[in-house]
Amino acid sequence: MALPYRLYDGDPGWAPMLRRDARDLVDPRRNPFYEHADLELFLARRGRRVVGRVGAIVNRRHNEVHADRVGFFGFFECEDDAEAAAALLQAAEGWLRDRGCDAMRGPVSPSMNDEAGLLVEGFETPAALMMPHNPPRYAGLLEAHGLARARDLYAYQTWEHGVPERLIAGARRVQERYGVRVRSLDKKRIAAELARVKQVYNAAWEHNWGFVPFTDREMEHLAKQLLPVVDPALALFAEVDGQTVGVAVALPDLNVALRKNPSGRLFPGILKVLWAARRIDRVRVIILGALPEWHRRGLDALLYARIWENGRARGVRWAEAGWVLEDNPLMRNALVRMGFEPYKTYRVYEKAIGRG
Repeated sequence: MALPYRLYDGDPGWAPMLRRDARDLVDPRRNPFYEHADLELFLARRGRRVVGRVGAIVNRRHNEVHADRVGFFGFFECEDDAEAAAALLQAAEGWLRDRGCDAMRGPVSPSMNDEAGLLVEGFETPAALMMPHNPPRYAGLLEAHGLARARDLYAYQTWEHGVPERLIAGARRVQERYGVRVRSLDKKRIAAELARVKQVYNAAWEHNWGFVPFTDREMEHLAKQLLPVVDPALALFAEVDGQTVGVAVALPDLNVALRKNPSGRLFPGILKVLWAARRIDRVRVIILGALPEWHRRGLDALLYARIWENGRARGVRWAEAGWVLEDNPLMRNALVRMGFEPYKTYRVYEKAIGRG
């Protein structure tokens, strides 16, 4: 797990995850994702020096939901060494083929619900929380192995100019027309709140390319990681007649604080992280969605307007929203109307690997 800390040393765009958390991400005993998935990790060495790594992943739940035989690769990192990169990708491809997969897709680390895609545009700005960062040369290494674009994912940003006035007026009309009540997360009823988030998230994204619903255990695991940093005023529920119809969650961009601890070690680095976390003025909107029957009614604008209003009161000056699939014009257009602009592109690659 030490390779990225060496490769990205001095790179202002990368955020060093705590090494403990990086280990947990690939540990079947700690990550419930592996209750329905298998992972094989490969290292490339020159002598005793590790020069690259990759993970091969069979996500059985994905293949059940989509009725296909796609295998995935992720956790890809490599020195400027085309031979090592080719050997790693070939090893991952062979492992997936031996397990009946007819395509290799990625990078996802380890799933589309985690870090997904390879950064191909937007290298000049730092990565936000739970978003990938990589050198520009990685695209060439993947494409040299025959991997081609499957989908692009877009991230959007907005600055402190805030929500357009017309959007605020529209949000008020939505609230009045449909009798929508917007409330904050109640941490005292967290189990029930998580069930509501899971219901909306799984329904809203159900038909998206590559989407796999969260299991209860996965949602609980994610919540355990994120709840300590969640501000209830930035985790909102839209309700009509007591029923949750939309959810929006923005998290402080902890990458700002993690960059203060380049070694990723828990001690004494965690003290620097905690100190820096007190002054974060950036957020990432990780969820902004509504039940399908509530699409095109302006709920997204209402929820975002309230998040931005609450965020500004807490000193928030910048926000990222995303990622959003290239073939999701409804969400992409909505974000532009809300004052966002696209600023990063992530690419998911794919290659046919069936026998013969």
